[in-house]
Amino acid sequence: MSHDLLVWLAILGMAAGCFGWKILGLSVPAGVLERPWVRRGAALLPVALLAALTAVQTLTTDSGQLTVDARLAGLAAAGVALLLRAPFLVVVGAAVAVTALLRLTGIA
Repeated sequence: MSHDLLVWLAILGMAAGCFGWKILGLSVPAGVLERPWVRRGAALLPVALLAALTAVQTLTTDSGQLTVDARLAGLAAAGVALLLRAPFLVVVGAAVAVTALLRLTGIA
């Protein structure tokens, strides 16, 4: 098989898998979704996924190596801003400013 054909087969397979996963989610009985532990899990799942994505993007390089650099300081600045109950744009601005300042000065 040619490389292009394999790519298209992979794309079609992934599309079918995503569609099937969506249909599976829609076919769950309403009684299951109304259980308290399912509701709690559904409420916490996006937070856990976002935290995991943030950790991976902050602490790894393109090659997958663990690293500590200016991004971690920016994340810490965002954490401090959150603890001080700053608005979202201030939190993001603090993270950007600290990261950019450290990169500009060559510290990290």
